Amino acid sequence: MNRFIVLGHRAYTTGDFKLDDICGGAGRLDILVRCVNSAFFLSHDLRKDSEIYLVLEGGTDAPKTVRFYGPDMKYLNPDERSTASLIRNALLKKLDGKNEIRSSPGVYISRRSFEDVMKDLSDKCRFIYLREDGEDVREYEFPEEPCYILGDDRDPTKEEERIISEYPYDKINLGPVSYHANHCMTIVLNEMDRRVTRMEG
Repeated sequence: MNRFIVLGHRAYTTGDFKLDDICGGAGRLDILVRCVNSAFFLSHDLRKDSEIYLVLEGGTDAPKTVRFYGPDMKYLNPDERSTASLIRNALLKKLDGKNEIRSSPGVYISRRSFEDVMKDLSDKCRFIYLREDGEDVREYEFPEEPCYILGDDRDPTKEEERIISEYPYDKINLGPVSYHANHCMTIVLNEMDRRVTRMEG
C-alpha cells in the first residue's frame, strides 16, 4: 500500500463552503483535492493500492482527518468539484470522539490530528518526508510500505516537524526545484512504477 499524509493547514473542517470556491472559501481545499486525484488516477484506471490521509487543520472544528482508501473506493471522479463534494459530505457527518466513520465507499472521517495519524500508522509503514535537502529519489531504495508526508502550499510547522521526528523516517528530494504537493505525489508514484516495471521485465 502506498500511503500519503497531506497537511491542510487552512483547509476547512466544516462542510459550510461552496463547491465553486474551494480555493478561497474552503482554506485551499483545492490543493488537497488535487492530491487525492494524484494518489488514485491513471489515464484509464484507478490505483487500488493507494491510501491518502487529508489532515484538515483550519476552520472552527479542527482537526479532522479524511481518509481515502483505494481498495474500497467508489464514486471518485477526476474532476475537482466531485472530489470536493466527497470531502464536504464527510465533514457533514456527526462524529463520536476520534472514532472513524465511513461517509461513502472508500471515504472515512475522524477527529484525528496529525499526531494521531502518525501514531496510528507508525507500526504499518515507513515514513518518508519529502524535503529539498533529502536524498535524491533516484538513489533511494523504496520500502515495501511507504508513507509520504507532505505539506499543502505551506511547509510543515515546527510542531509538526517535532511530531515527525518522534518516529524513524527517511528524507528524500525530487529534484532541483520545488513542486506542488500533487506533482510531488505524481513524481514519486512514477518513480515507483518505473522500478516495478523493471523488476517485472
